[in-house]
Amino acid sequence: MPFLLLIEDDDAIRTGLELALTRQGHRVATAASGEDGLRLFKEQRPDLIVLDVMLPGIDGFEVCRRIRRTDQLPIILLTARSDDIDVVVGLESGADDYVVKPVQPRVLDARIRAVLRRGERESSDSSAYGTVVIDRAAMTVTKDGQDLQLTPTELRLLLELSRRPGQALSRQQLLRLVWEHDYLGDSRLVDACVQRLRAKVEDVPSAPTLIRTVRGVGYRLDPPA
Repeated sequence: MPFLLLIEDDDAIRTGLELALTRQGHRVATAASGEDGLRLFKEQRPDLIVLDVMLPGIDGFEVCRRIRRTDQLPIILLTARSDDIDVVVGLESGADDYVVKPVQPRVLDARIRAVLRRGERESSDSSAYGTVVIDRAAMTVTKDGQDLQLTPTELRLLLELSRRPGQALSRQQLLRLVWEHDYLGDSRLVDACVQRLRAKVEDVPSAPTLIRTVRGVGYRLDPPA
């Protein structure tokens, strides 16, 4: 049974989502502020965090940044608006996905389960791309022999690209394969995740040689020459 931490300051929304998610088979702890959420995160170590952006005191963006300094567990943002600036700042802070309020519990549950599936083990094989080694059985990635701390979404993105080395995958394809979204309008999820992944796997993230941009299409993983 997945253990979730819901950080939401609106009492009615927090109570409603807690009840709905519990009915969907989750264990749920709740917090009404960023400070309380960070405390519960450290004390209870949930499987996933559902995090409101607009919080009293420390906002959701800062909560996300602080968690990402030490942990790569999945984070889904709740935002009252789908404005580009809110979404982009949230994704660049390290969030795996976002849901726009008003939240439909079934939609949120589907997003939660999709994120959690990204960490499931795969068939036993490994592949090397220069100094980057992907071990699918262990679901780990190393660079120069050092473990890389990837979020489940970053790991799934790298796995999907590595299944088809040299082949360009569109943003729409990656949305379906990685995020399991049935709508195709939000390429920001893909672009922000690629940016974060490059910062971890590339020698020079601003001049990537492994994860290439294919102009007008999407991205491909290039095997080393």
